[in-house]
Amino acid sequence: MDIKGKIIQKMEPVGGVSKAGNQWKKQEYVLETLDSYPKKVKFDFFGDRADQYPLEVGDVITLSYDIESREFNGRWYTDIRGFKAMKEDPNMASAAPAPYPPAAGEPAPAPEGVPAPPPVDTTFDQSAPADDLPF
Repeated sequence: MDIKGKIIQKMEPVGGVSKAGNQWKKQEYVLETLDSYPKKVKFDFFGDRADQYPLEVGDVITLSYDIESREFNGRWYTDIRGFKAMKEDPNMASAAPAPYPPAAGEPAPAPEGVPAPPPVDTTFDQSAPADDLPF
């Protein structure tokens, strides 16, 4: 799954040694989506990915992630585990909201590279006879 947003917080890296004697490392972040009603999402990179994707506060990214849950002492815990982060170009206007559609009666803008159609004459010709109905 993918989600796009801006990094608003970077936590201190966490690491240690597992019961099997293996080293492990985890880097956690908080991302805020770019939606009309932004949501905050805490996620992490685990193991080698913690160093592979160095992110900083303010980076706009597209995060590919998996959701995984585990049970510990009768309680369930859910993690959002990132496996890929693609930084967006800060100069791109892709984060700008889409323009509103034209209001009723307004012509829609022509697609880029296509000439606009000529304006339609909406005036009423009153010179025609008023009783030209066939019945």
